[in-house]
Amino acid sequence: MSGVPGRTYAGIRVGVLALLWGSTFLWIKLALDGLSPVQVTLVRCALGTLTLMVLLLGGRRRLPRGGATWRHIVVAAFFCNALPFGLFSVGEQTVDSGVAGVLNATTPLWSVLIGLAIGTERGLRPVRLAGLLLGFAGVLLIFAPWQQSGLASWGALAIVGAAGSYAVGFAYMGQHLVGKGIPTISLSTAQLLAATGLTTLMVPVGGLETVHVHPKALIAVVVLGIFATGITFHLTYRIIADEGATNAATVGYLLPVVSVGLGAVVLDEAFSLRVAAGMVVVLVGVGMTRRQNAVIKVQHVELEARHAEQDAVK
Repeated sequence: MSGVPGRTYAGIRVGVLALLWGSTFLWIKLALDGLSPVQVTLVRCALGTLTLMVLLLGGRRRLPRGGATWRHIVVAAFFCNALPFGLFSVGEQTVDSGVAGVLNATTPLWSVLIGLAIGTERGLRPVRLAGLLLGFAGVLLIFAPWQQSGLASWGALAIVGAAGSYAVGFAYMGQHLVGKGIPTISLSTAQLLAATGLTTLMVPVGGLETVHVHPKALIAVVVLGIFATGITFHLTYRIIADEGATNAATVGYLLPVVSVGLGAVVLDEAFSLRVAAGMVVVLVGVGMTRRQNAVIKVQHVELEARHAEQDAVK
């Protein structure tokens, strides 16, 4: 029973992250009505940085120090922020916000494959693997590529590339930044700061277009920057620190539920019984992956306790 509150808290945190992260695709679509993809990416990074800087200073923390740490931060900022943020904005010029969320849900699969390749993913038991595959099957059911043309369009490929980039970023963060004694608020703030700098370098390429400022686009980009970028990214870092990169990426399986729902309600995008069925399959898959991980953690804690008792007897 002592583990129930912790699991409940973890579940709530994942749910909040899924809601915030899943709404990202709606805010991007709305912001693109007045801004270019580079402008949307730059503003969301800048506002996200400002949000986390306030939290950093309020908590009396400071940015990380050391050249080696900052080199890792810049690499992580490229793969987990600057590149995928830009690719999503480019992709959503031609892809519905709901479909963008669905394609992004391939991130956990890429994360597992990368983890297996670099040796950071261990203990992938059959139930957890089945959950990941079931989640991916649910994503396919939602997207139904056999019923639509344009699956390999540039916009869709850009979003798939963003999902893969997230997986690379999560794995890199888990290996080189998390668990090194640096507070997560310091890391997340520094990483978004680096992403802002990287995106600024792209302004001459696609960020000098005329800005059409109107309330809808302005509100969308502000919410995108503060909540769907700043707060969301910090929560992602916390989950990576507490539960690992693969479990952080597993949140991506919940995104179709949020993105498709918001796209249907707010933007009048297509919604069907097939999409609803796909969402159910996705949620079942997520439950299987997280339940198996919780079992492994409990067994690990029990094993450590047993070893401690044996040492005490000796």
